[in-house]
Amino acid sequence: MTSAAPAPHPAQAESSPLTATSTAPVEFFFDPICPWAWMTSRWLAEVQQTRDLDVTWRVMSLALLPANAEPDPEHADGIRRSKEYCPLVALVAERFDSAAVKALYDELGRRIHLDARTDVEAVARESLSAAGLDAALFDERHEGDAALAANQEEVARRVGTDVGTPVLTINGHSFFGPVVSPAPTGDAALRLYDGLALATSVDGFFELKRSRDVGPILR
Repeated sequence: MTSAAPAPHPAQAESSPLTATSTAPVEFFFDPICPWAWMTSRWLAEVQQTRDLDVTWRVMSLALLPANAEPDPEHADGIRRSKEYCPLVALVAERFDSAAVKALYDELGRRIHLDARTDVEAVARESLSAAGLDAALFDERHEGDAALAANQEEVARRVGTDVGTPVLTINGHSFFGPVVSPAPTGDAALRLYDGLALATSVDGFFELKRSRDVGPILR
């Protein structure tokens, strides 16, 4: 006679990111100039191919962080470019939708990070056209300033003003990161997402960190 299987622990009976079938709402805040945000976005796009994620792509700006009010010489050029790209992305978000933001970010990121280009206007106009948008939007980019400032205020409300980009929100829980190099793919990408979704669902969880020993591995 075989014994009955033990009843599952109550915690095991609940749905988790590994088993849930409903669409998970995710928000991803990025600055186009940040290589770390770019790699995190590639990881998230990889996860989105398998997991049922409803991702809203939102722009923030490193230039609007208090710490960058007077940037050091090493970061001054990046902050200058951030002031041009970020309002443009915010304007696209206002006039179109998250899919248009993602398409523009993809095109900007390829040119900024993979091609290492710093010619802001040419990069922006080419990226707009490649994303199916009007290149003339670059001339109106600062009409997105107010929307960008509102996004930055929202980031500060969620995670504070002492962190940069990326900022990720999963099921209402926001945090800075993850910072990855290179961007995980395949099963590793899914394990990272599921682990983050579980960890950040715990009230009182704030930080898990180690020093980086590699730079951005973009390819």
